Amino acid sequence: MDRKFDELPNPKRVWVGEPGSHEEGLGRLVLLTDEVVRNAAAQQIRTGRRVGLNWDLTKLEYPGLGRKACDHKIVPILNAGFDDIYLMNPQQSSQWDGLRHWSQANSSDDEQQRLWYGGTTKKEIQDRSSDRIGMQHWASEGITGRGVLIDYESWAEKKGIEYSTFSLHTIKLQDILDIARESDITFEKGDILLVRSGMTKEWDRKMDVEAKKAYSATTAPQHAGVEATSDMLKWIWDTGFAAVAGDAISFEVYPPLGDFMLHDYLLAGWGMPIGEMFDLEQLSEICKELKRWTFFFTSMPFNMPGGVSSPPNAQAIF
Repeated sequence: MDRKFDELPNPKRVWVGEPGSHEEGLGRLVLLTDEVVRNAAAQQIRTGRRVGLNWDLTKLEYPGLGRKACDHKIVPILNAGFDDIYLMNPQQSSQWDGLRHWSQANSSDDEQQRLWYGGTTKKEIQDRSSDRIGMQHWASEGITGRGVLIDYESWAEKKGIEYSTFSLHTIKLQDILDIARESDITFEKGDILLVRSGMTKEWDRKMDVEAKKAYSATTAPQHAGVEATSDMLKWIWDTGFAAVAGDAISFEVYPPLGDFMLHDYLLAGWGMPIGEMFDLEQLSEICKELKRWTFFFTSMPFNMPGGVSSPPNAQAIF
């Protein structure tokens, strides 16, 4: 984890821990040491002001890629109260992609032989007696540290850049660096990066039901997001982020415009959590009001042995 990107023997596979170990299950979260978390809390919690980063669980009410919307039932219990029953795919709303979510090709010659983080196989993931690299590892400690907001949507609006988040609009590395400079952000090892594209705002305020249904029905959805380039990979690694997230549906541009996806490296290669569809609208407003774009970030994923993904249950504290 301490080597620079250019010094890595194989940048596509930086696997830590013994197979099946807790260290392996943490992946890139090993960067969130007690010292990193303690310093983040001491420096970032100043007012006690808090904001949730979790989008309404009913969204996306018209999800894409064949996913199902959340089904919530309220049922009576003992003629004295009620219980909830949730039928949900965490990927349909705010969520962390866990290490079981995405794989990478084992070799350029055989796309069918794919491996998950640590060399975990499809067979292991489908074996319900195995919980290797499951969500329970992240849930044991949480994803907690200094959060940093890159508010691309606000920056683009000031510059007169118009786009839809349901397009191949790309957030370039230089854009992020420019926003960080203008916001006086200095990144630190162990940071949790949040990138606001404006997707939840567009879905909630600009799209009508027919547009949402059209998105859900298409077999070729387009998602704006961070560019998937070698320079972006190098910057993410060398900056030392423990996790990345945003309000975009795929975090990165989808379908990919180049030869690879960030998911191949971040999840399957580095064990780095990728958060998607976080609600960053109120966070953006508070950051503008306080003129600070760093905060204490907390997230406690589902403690599901062998889980693939989870709602973030995330919060920013100022």
